[in-house]
Amino acid sequence: MTHTMMKGSNVPLDATAVRAVLRWTPGSGVPDVDASALLLGPGGRVRSDEDFVFYNQPRHPSGLVRRMAKKREGDALTDTVEADLSALDAGVDQVVIAASSDGGTFQNVRDLRILLYDASGDGEPLAVFDVRPETGEETAIICGELYRRGDGWKFRAVAQGYPTGLVGLATAFGISVDEAEAAAEPSSAPEPPAAPPSPPAPAYGYPPSDDAVTRPGYGYPHNAPPPPQTAPAPAPGYGYPQPAAAAAFAPDPNFRLPPMGPQFQRR
Repeated sequence: MTHTMMKGSNVPLDATAVRAVLRWTPGSGVPDVDASALLLGPGGRVRSDEDFVFYNQPRHPSGLVRRMAKKREGDALTDTVEADLSALDAGVDQVVIAASSDGGTFQNVRDLRILLYDASGDGEPLAVFDVRPETGEETAIICGELYRRGDGWKFRAVAQGYPTGLVGLATAFGISVDEAEAAAEPSSAPEPPAAPPSPPAPAYGYPPSDDAVTRPGYGYPHNAPPPPQTAPAPAPGYGYPQPAAAAAFAPDPNFRLPPMGPQFQRR
C-alpha cells in the first residue's frame, strides 16, 4: 500500500533497506536537481564530513548509503539514494534525504516529489510526497528523513528549504565545505603596482616649482619657462604700472617746447 503523505506526516517502515527516488519534470528554464543524503548522529549533526553523500562523494565509506546514477523515466528525470537501514551503525539516528538545484530556484522545478521504495523489490512505492517550496527562493530542500523509532525506522515528509544551496544545507548540519573555505581565503593574485604619488600642489601665492606638473594656481600664469633676460626684471607692485625702461628717460636732442599760450605768458 502506498502512503500519500502531507508535510510533517510520518509512516513506519517494514523494509530493512529503502530506495528514495527524487523525480521531477525537466524542460526549458528548469534547473537540474541533485539528490544527497546526510547521516546524522544523536545531536542532529554529522559525525564527520564522510557522512555527507552527494555528487562529489556518492558513496558513504560504509557502503550502506549511496547515490545512484540519474535516469530518465518517460518525461521525468530521477535521482536516487539507497540506504541499508538495518546495517547502519548505531551512532546514526537519521538519514536526511535532500535535493539541491543547479541553475535556478525550486520555484522553477516542476512536479518535484520523493518516492520511497523497498530496495529489495520493484513494486509500488511505500510512500509518496509532493515537495513544494514555501517561498520559491529555495535552492536546497530537505525532502524527507529516515529516523530511528525504537527498534525500527520511520519516514517523515519535511519540505524544509534553504536559500543558500547545497553549501548552506551542508554547513547547517556540521559539514566543512571546501567552497566556504575557499571564499574565506585571501586571493593569491599579485596586487597591481601602486600608483606614483601625486606632486604636491603649489602654495597659494607662490609660483610652482620647475619640476612640478600641476594645474596653475588661480590668478597666476601657467608654469611656462620665462624668456631669457640679462637681468631679472623687478616684480610689479600690486596695483601699480610696471616701470618704464631707463632709455625712456634719456633727453631728446630734438625736443622743443611748444609756444606757450596766453595763460602762461608773464604780464
